[in-house]
Amino acid sequence: MSEKKSDKHRRHEALVYHSDGRPGKIEVVPTKPYSTQSDLALAYSPGVAVPCLEIEKNPSDAYKYTAKGNLVAVISNGTAVLGLGNIGPLAGKPVMEGKGILFKTFADIDVFDIEVDASDVDKFIDTVKNIAPTFGGINLEDIKAPECFEIERRLKEELDIPVMHDDQHGTAIISAAALLNALEINGKKIEKVKVVVNGAGAAAVSCARLYKSLGVKAGNMLMCDSKGVLNLRRADLNAAKREFAVDTNIDTLEDAVKGADVFLGLSVADVLSQEMVRSMAENPIVFALANPDPEISYKDAMASRPDIIFATGRSDYPNQVNNVLGFPYIFRGALDVRATAINEDMKIAATRALAELTKEPVPDSVATAYGGAGISFGKDYLIPKPLDPRLLVRISTAVAKAAIASDVAGREITDWDAYQVELEKRMGRDNYLMRRVRTMVANAPRKRIVFSNGENVNVMKAAAVLVREQLVDPILVGDTVKIRATADEQNVDLTGIEIVDHASGGERERRERYGKMLHERLQRKGMSLAEATFRMGMRQWFTIMMRVAGDADGAIVDYSRRYTRALEPVRDIFDMHDKTLAGLHIVNTRKGPMFFADTVVNPNPTAEQLARITMMAAQAVRHFGYEPVVAMLSNSNFGTDTEPDSVKMANAVKILHESHPGLLVEGEMKADTALDVDLRRSLYPFNRLGDREVNTLIFPGVASANIAYKMMNMLGEAEVTGPMLLGLWSDIHFQSELADQRSVMNLTLIAATNGDMKES
Repeated sequence: MSEKKSDKHRRHEALVYHSDGRPGKIEVVPTKPYSTQSDLALAYSPGVAVPCLEIEKNPSDAYKYTAKGNLVAVISNGTAVLGLGNIGPLAGKPVMEGKGILFKTFADIDVFDIEVDASDVDKFIDTVKNIAPTFGGINLEDIKAPECFEIERRLKEELDIPVMHDDQHGTAIISAAALLNALEINGKKIEKVKVVVNGAGAAAVSCARLYKSLGVKAGNMLMCDSKGVLNLRRADLNAAKREFAVDTNIDTLEDAVKGADVFLGLSVADVLSQEMVRSMAENPIVFALANPDPEISYKDAMASRPDIIFATGRSDYPNQVNNVLGFPYIFRGALDVRATAINEDMKIAATRALAELTKEPVPDSVATAYGGAGISFGKDYLIPKPLDPRLLVRISTAVAKAAIASDVAGREITDWDAYQVELEKRMGRDNYLMRRVRTMVANAPRKRIVFSNGENVNVMKAAAVLVREQLVDPILVGDTVKIRATADEQNVDLTGIEIVDHASGGERERRERYGKMLHERLQRKGMSLAEATFRMGMRQWFTIMMRVAGDADGAIVDYSRRYTRALEPVRDIFDMHDKTLAGLHIVNTRKGPMFFADTVVNPNPTAEQLARITMMAAQAVRHFGYEPVVAMLSNSNFGTDTEPDSVKMANAVKILHESHPGLLVEGEMKADTALDVDLRRSLYPFNRLGDREVNTLIFPGVASANIAYKMMNMLGEAEVTGPMLLGLWSDIHFQSELADQRSVMNLTLIAATNGDMKES
C-alpha cells in the first residue's frame, strides 16, 4: 500500500476518534446532586446567593464554594501549534482539549480550554486577565516566540494565580533533571561544563535560563539558531536572543560543539552529525529533543562513541524527556496551596524532586510495565518513567513546599503525611491500568495474536491500530476476499497484517497438521482423525489450535450468544479435569480499576469453586501491578442472612482464610459495605480489610456479576474490558462478536501481556 493511502487511513481514524459520539474529547460533569427541585434551588436561585455573598465578603472563599481551586485554563492563540505552526486558535482547539485530558489523567485537575482570537500581545493579555477570576491557574500553550516571553512575564506580574507557559518550562524542568543526573553519573560539576543549545525558541530559552539557575556559567553556554551561534557580532537578534549572545568568534554549530560537555537540541532533525558528537568532550551528554525526529538519530548517536549519554523526546528510546512528567504535578502542588505564582524556586524544586526520584529503587509495577527487571539509575535511566505512580506525590509535594517556603502560597499545609494520602487517592481516576498494560506490551518482544473473526470490521480496525503502534503482530482468520473488500469499504489499512484463509485450499496442509495434533489429544475421548480434521474448518477451533501449535502467541476467539457455549472447544482441547474456569472483567472507574469475577462462566459455583475463582482473580490483579483487596459479595453482612448464596460466600471466605491467610479477603458482605470503608469499619470493626479500598469483587453467581458489570458499562460510570478467561492459558480469551474496536484492542493487549502468567 502506498504511503499516501496509509496516510489517508490514519487521517480517517483521527477524524472518527474526534467526531464519534459526543464531538470532541472533554465534557463538564456536575459534582453535586441535581435531581430534585430542592437540589436545583440550592444549585441556582435562590440558594446560590448565599455563597455569592460570602465570596463578596471574602474573595478567598471562592476556593471553598466553587471549583476555582481545581480549575486550570489551557489558553492559546494558535500561533505555534505543535509542529503545525500558526494555524489559528480554532484549529488548535483539539490540542487544547488533549492537554485537558492529560491534566485530568495524571493529576485530577479540571480544565477549560480557551482559544483566543488575538495575535496582538496586548489584546491577548487583556483577554486572559479578564477571565482569570474563573481559574486557579493559567497554562499558556502553543504561543509563538518571542511574543510568548512577554505574555508570560506580564501575566505573572499582573495576576495573583499561577501562570506557566508549558512549552517553555515543562521541557526545561524535565531536561534539567536529566542533566543533573547525567552530570552525576559522569562525575562532572555543573558550574564547569560547557553547554551548547541548538534552537532559540521558547523551550530553548527557558531551558537555558533554568540551567543557569542550577549553576551553568553564562560564559560556558553557546546558543545557536538557524543562522548559527548567537554572538555579539550579530545585529539580527531579538531581545530574548540577545540575552544569550556572547563575545566569541565561533559562528557555526559544528565549531560550537567541539569540546562541549553538553548538547541540548530543540531545533530540527539531523543537524548533529556523528563527527560533531565525536568532537565533543569526554563522556558527552546529548539531549536531542526535536520531535518526531531528533537532531541525531538514536542509532547514529549510540554508534558515534561508547561514552555518550543520550536522551530524546521519543517514547521508543531510553530517557524520554516528556513534559507530562512535569506540568500536571507542578500545577497540582501550586493549586493545593493556592499559590499566586509558579516561581523559580518551585521549578527548581520540581527539577530536583524528579532527579532524586530517579535514584530510588523502581517499583516492580513500573519495571514490569517497561520490560521487566533491570531499570535502575544510570545512563539509560536518567529520569522517571511517565507511568511511575510516585510522580504525583513526589513532585506535587516538592512544589507545594517550595511555594510555601518562597511566600507565594495562600494556604499552609501542616500535615504533609495527610496531604500525600490525599494525593494518592487522586491517582487511578482514569484508565491508568490499560495505559500500563499498553506500556508493558510496547516494552516486551512483539507477540503474534490471532483473531478468529478476521472478517469483523472492529477486529480489523483494532488490528490496524495495533500494527501502526507496533504493539502486536495481528493474524486475521477468515475469507481473504471478504476481509479485503470490507477493509476497502471501511477505509481500514491492512498493511502489515497477516491473513489466514483457514478454509482455503492453501491452508489444507495446516488444517491436516492441526487435525493430527487435535486427534492425538482427543483420540482416547472418542474423536477420530476425520472428525478432528473436519473441525479445523471451523474458525474458532482453527484459531485455538494455531495457539496450541505455537503458530501464534495468543488468541482472541469470538462468540455470538453464550460464552459457555464458546468454551466447548476449550473443554475438549484441554484437560480440564479438576480445573475451574472463570471470567474476569476489568471495570475502570474514576476511583481506579475494579476487578469483577466470575462474570461469564459459572452460574452457581460452590464455595470451593468460589475460593479457586478468588485465587485466580487475585493472581490476575497482582499481574497488573495491584495488591488484591477482595470482597465476597452477597445480600448479607457477616451472617445477617442465612439464605444459600450468603452461606456459600461465608464458607468460601472461611476456606480462603484458612488456606491463604495472607490474602486480603473478607465477606460475606453487601456491595455498599464492601465499597464504603467508613461504613465497614464502623459497623464491622473485626473485618480484616481495615481501611483498605476494595478493588476485587467476587459474586455468588454469573447472573449478579454479569448484571453488575453491564450496568456499570451502560450507565457510563466506567469503561469495561474483558472478559479475561481465568483457569486456562492466560493468552487465550473469548470476546463477543459485537465488541467495539476499543474493547477488542484492550483484550488483545491483555492477551499480549498475560503470556507470562502461569496457568492457574
